[in-house]
Amino acid sequence: MILAEINELFAYNIWANNRTLESVAQLSEEHYFADAKSSHGGIHGTLVHLFGAHKVWLERWQGKSDAKLIHQHEIASLDEIKKLWAELIAGTQQYFENFTEEKLTATYTITTTKGEVFIHTYTQMFQHLINHSSYHRGQIAGMVRQLGYKPLGTDLIVYHRQK
Repeated sequence: MILAEINELFAYNIWANNRTLESVAQLSEEHYFADAKSSHGGIHGTLVHLFGAHKVWLERWQGKSDAKLIHQHEIASLDEIKKLWAELIAGTQQYFENFTEEKLTATYTITTTKGEVFIHTYTQMFQHLINHSSYHRGQIAGMVRQLGYKPLGTDLIVYHRQK
């Protein structure tokens, strides 16, 4: 992959996350916080996980070795997560301002939140973050549908068609 492709994937990820936030904004508070028995509880828990995972990866890339996942009880509302997400997007964009093509294939050692140590290229980590986000957005879309609402499409091809 080249840096332009990574930048495009991150732009897509921002667009898709914003559409997911827009989709869940139509829900009642009861539905938004309902336990759907999903991997992170329900919609709120899955959104917090999605946000938290992105935050952990950015902190790792910034050299913070003690990055920790945020828990759903640490974010009280959809409005709060929207505010935090905007800050995270700004931080991610700032990180990429000085990122170079050559660094994509460089390796970086990370310690997971479980204490495991791995070495990855930046390309692998970036691809993982985008894929992870897509997976959990799909879970959220399924929960939104189960509640009787219609989520906005977040497929990559929809992004390209709307650009």
